[in-house]
Amino acid sequence: MPDRTEAIALANANIALIKYWGNREEDLRLPSTGSISMNLGGLFARTRVVFDPMAAADQLILNGEGASAPAVQRASALLEQVRGMSGLNCFAYVESENNFPTGAGIASSAAGFAALALAASRAAGLELGEPALSRLARRASGSACRSVPGGFVEWQAGETDQDSYAFSIAPAEYWKLVDCIAILSQAHKTTSSQAGHGMAPTSPLQAARVADTPRRLALCRQAIRQRDFSALAQVVELDSNLMHAVMLTSTPPLLYWLPATLRVMQAAVAWRASGIPVCYTIDAGPNVHLLCQEDYYQQIEERLGQMEGVQRVLVSRPGGPAQWLPGAV
Repeated sequence: MPDRTEAIALANANIALIKYWGNREEDLRLPSTGSISMNLGGLFARTRVVFDPMAAADQLILNGEGASAPAVQRASALLEQVRGMSGLNCFAYVESENNFPTGAGIASSAAGFAALALAASRAAGLELGEPALSRLARRASGSACRSVPGGFVEWQAGETDQDSYAFSIAPAEYWKLVDCIAILSQAHKTTSSQAGHGMAPTSPLQAARVADTPRRLALCRQAIRQRDFSALAQVVELDSNLMHAVMLTSTPPLLYWLPATLRVMQAAVAWRASGIPVCYTIDAGPNVHLLCQEDYYQQIEERLGQMEGVQRVLVSRPGGPAQWLPGAV
């Protein structure tokens, strides 16, 4: 009988600049479009995996509590992939903690499943390259594939399981951007992103959004490479608005925003008009990410802190790739 084997990994959350919303193949989580994101340094999931020959089933502890059945099922599916790749034939104990709100639209599943992919593969004795790790994470949570590489990341939609993975288009230190995240609610959203992806095709706007995505990807890619904040702001806000327009026109409609969400969005536009380089983007939740240049983040953070409905502000800079933590306990 094999001995217990374990590993610990850490992966950052990410904020999508060009959004992932909708799959063309659900089981493999092959996306309808490519996407671009920035890893969020300092906002991470830390995940420990122990393969135990004595375990009777996979077990998942999330932030100190037993996870829901759907969450365990998603984790087990990833673990089953690892067991198939490694030849290991035992269940696992998984313990994962986020240092930021879970299920509130700040990519907690992205960080968690990216860390799980790395920790589980290492615990099983595998040393997977970045594309293989990204593919493995994608099967559990699409956006998790973007939390495997570091810095500014592009997920190519691909045609098959093999060519749908994420890679870095610029390292974390390439551009000194700051993400000031206005936390308006820490409640777990009632409709998960996973469910929302399945609803995307019901919107009459999704086809137009998908058709225009290659253009927006090119604009965003160029803005990052040229460190052109004005160009980035235009395409990032447009893309965020398009995704939420699809949500609002899906069946049933999805409205994640709170009154304070709109206040922060309008403030960002007004601040930019006054000369402050800042723009907004919103994932599947009420909380608003305000991207700005390094020299302005303290001003943005202070202004957000004074706004009605803002509970607190998280500040993050571009983060690195998922990390295995050898020797960690």
